[in-house]
Amino acid sequence: MGLIERIFEGTLWNGRLFILLAVIFSMVGAIILFIVASTDIYGVAAQTVNVYLSHAHPADFHEIVVGGIIGAVDLYLMAVVMLIFSFGLYELFISDIDQAKNSGASKVLEIHSLDQLKDKLAKVIVMVLVVSFFQRVLHTEYHGAQEMLYFAGSILALAIALYYLHKGGEH
Repeated sequence: MGLIERIFEGTLWNGRLFILLAVIFSMVGAIILFIVASTDIYGVAAQTVNVYLSHAHPADFHEIVVGGIIGAVDLYLMAVVMLIFSFGLYELFISDIDQAKNSGASKVLEIHSLDQLKDKLAKVIVMVLVVSFFQRVLHTEYHGAQEMLYFAGSILALAIALYYLHKGGEH
C-alpha cells in the first residue's frame, strides 16, 4: 500500500500545477485589458485634440470624453482583478513569488489564504461595479424629480457600501 499511496499522493499533489493554466491565461487577459483600455484612452485623447483644433465642439463632447475615460478606468480595474486573481492563485497553489518578497514592494499582491484572495477580489469588483454604475448614469436621461431622487439615493447607497467595505478591511 505504501508505493501506491505515494504514487497517488504525488499525482494528486502535482495536479495542482493545472492552476498554471488559470494563472497564465489570467495574466494574458489582464494584458489584453490593459492594452484595450490604453487604446481607448489614446482614442479619447486623439478625438479631443481633433475637436479643439477644428473648433467644432459637439454638444455632447464632454459626455463622450468622460464616458470614454470612465470606460477605460473600468477596463483597467478589470485588468487589476485578473492580475490579483493570477498572483493569488500562483501564491496559494504553486509557490510564493520570491521577487515580490525580496523587492520590498507593496504588499497588495501578497495572498496568504483563499479568504484573503476573495476579499481583495471583492473590493476591486465592487469598484468595477461603482465605475460601471457611473458610466451608465452618464447616459441616463432624467424626466422628473422622482428619478433624480432615485439617482441621489443610489449614490448614497454606494457611498454607504463603500464606507462599510473600507471599514471592514481595517481588521
